[in-house]
Amino acid sequence: MMISTRGRYALRVMLDLAMDETGSYVPLDRIARREGISEKYLESILAVLSRAGLVQALRGKGGGYKLSRAPEEYPIGEVLRLTEKTLAPVSCLEAGMDCPQAAECPTFPLWQGLDKVIDEYLMAHTLQDLLPKKV
Repeated sequence: MMISTRGRYALRVMLDLAMDETGSYVPLDRIARREGISEKYLESILAVLSRAGLVQALRGKGGGYKLSRAPEEYPIGEVLRLTEKTLAPVSCLEAGMDCPQAAECPTFPLWQGLDKVIDEYLMAHTLQDLLPKKV
């Protein structure tokens, strides 16, 4: 499993919005500038996050994006699952894949265990956990 640029950027955008404590909408160009991501690419990522309800979008003057929930309510796994095709460590565990050799495969339980560890780890950490600690 390798997290794509899209997944990493989505996580960075969510953190950027989480760090904005004003509760107001953050303009796309401001996020793009702070994160060093092109506006066009960022717009496509934010569209996915918005459609899924992870962020709220407001068009027009004073518009932009903001989180729909508090940072501690966003497991990292939720953000990555949304933006990644798969988080499975091997193709035979991808959603919709029914491996015909699973019953006889001596490595299948190993991959299932790894998949479970990855899922539990990513779901146990939230955006709040990644925010800089205040002194």
